[in-house]
Amino acid sequence: MLKRVLIGLIRSHENTSDRAKDPKLKSHYYRLSKDRTWDEVISILKKMKGYRVLHEVQNVGEIVMEKKTVSGRTMDITIQIVTASPGTTAVDIYSASRGSLGDLGANYRIIQEIYSVLDRKLSNNKI
Repeated sequence: MLKRVLIGLIRSHENTSDRAKDPKLKSHYYRLSKDRTWDEVISILKKMKGYRVLHEVQNVGEIVMEKKTVSGRTMDITIQIVTASPGTTAVDIYSASRGSLGDLGANYRIIQEIYSVLDRKLSNNKI
């Protein structure tokens, strides 16, 4: 946790991928088609308190959201939903803070919060 805060002193973004060194920043996979994953994820995200869906492009699999922090900063979040293999979909998240200072690990925590909610709601399909 301290490492995340120290990294966050200078960095104001975080993202997930298959190649992430931190296991908590690895892509999450679900045993669902892309369309079904899209329907589930968009429904879940629209119900999350404190988050606002700004833009959604289903054919590209991209959802753009924002979250206002307690300190008044705005976080821009992009969720990418892609087909990994037939019947399997990957979900990646990119979160960035507006402004020039670091985020003190806020983007990392936002990614963990979104994945936690998605994994709980889609637990039967999590890989």
